[in-house]
Amino acid sequence: MQSSSSTAVQPTVRVDDKDGMVHVGFPDGKAAAFHGIWLRDHCRCSECFHEITKQRLVDTSSIPLDIRPSSASIAAGSSLVVQWSGPSHTSVFPLAWLHDHAYAPKLASHDVSLRRDYKLWGADLAGRLPTTPYDEIMAGDAGLAKWLNNIDEYGVGFVSGVPANPKDTEALARRVSFIRETHYGGFWDFSPNLEHGDTAYTSIALPAHTDTTYFTDPIGLQMFHLLEHRGEGGESLYVDGFRVASQLKERSRWAYDALTQIKISAHSAGDKNTLMQPTPFYFSVINLDPADGNPLQIRFNNDDRSVLDHLSAGDVRTFYAALREWTLLLRAKDNELWVRLQPGTVAMVDNWRVLHGRAAFTGFRRLIGSYHGWDDFRSRVKMVCHNGRDKDRI
Repeated sequence: MQSSSSTAVQPTVRVDDKDGMVHVGFPDGKAAAFHGIWLRDHCRCSECFHEITKQRLVDTSSIPLDIRPSSASIAAGSSLVVQWSGPSHTSVFPLAWLHDHAYAPKLASHDVSLRRDYKLWGADLAGRLPTTPYDEIMAGDAGLAKWLNNIDEYGVGFVSGVPANPKDTEALARRVSFIRETHYGGFWDFSPNLEHGDTAYTSIALPAHTDTTYFTDPIGLQMFHLLEHRGEGGESLYVDGFRVASQLKERSRWAYDALTQIKISAHSAGDKNTLMQPTPFYFSVINLDPADGNPLQIRFNNDDRSVLDHLSAGDVRTFYAALREWTLLLRAKDNELWVRLQPGTVAMVDNWRVLHGRAAFTGFRRLIGSYHGWDDFRSRVKMVCHNGRDKDRI
């Protein structure tokens, strides 16, 4: 809650005689009302809320729906004290906490979405790749925070000076989080040998895409480290999906709406004993954050898309037309960031935002890397970059 000595007013509280709503006036001059059951359910005393685990201990279903305080007062100008009867109980709420969580009306201006501000980019990022030295990341959380911030803001973070071997690369990956194991394995090490039934295990060009669209929970991050390439081609491609979504919304709003609303599906069926399909079965290419309506997740791999036999005749035509507009922007030269990875340079990609691909190549090419869960990445950002301050809001 923001206030200053020049604008602060005396906080107030009153309980409405008719409906029992608790009306609180805050030091910044704003006011909000709270239901009795909401306050009782959110009591933060040690009997009702575990301070260490941050878990609720009160039995919500036992609270009467029409519960109302027997009294309410302001203590020391900074806390709301609520007395309950039947049974007797006292709840104390910091006014800053109540201001942060007020709902009638909402007062806080904090961002409740899953990400912070991000920086859109295109091909011009080539001259200023967001890069953190390996030694800094391994030395402590200050270096790790730099890398995490780059991934969080740009959707991709590069690391320089990485020892060109699997052991040290895996140790770097685990600085972010534990590695998510899938049907491709854990920390993977592959070359164009079709070890798995996926075009990634070939030498053909791969257009810009996100990985694991066929998972119920698509992976959050993907790490790439090129250890060896004896041949030509194989440049890595990165495209900022949020920038492309923004361009699509501005230039072809109907296509943007189509790709946020029309549902498709995907599959992974190349391995002999694998058939991956998501639950729920259908999803949008551009998934929006309910908190602010902005793109939250790009989920697009045209190669993995399943049969479109569930759409209406009108949606079929609209989808293909929208897909064409989307693809044209994905392939626009000013949106394509091409990077020739070298041994010693690692790229960590936000798979919910940045699409990746590669040019066709010849010869032997060895790439190692890993998958990481989205929630594990976000937790690491909150604890390392934000110093865990979000815990105070819980």
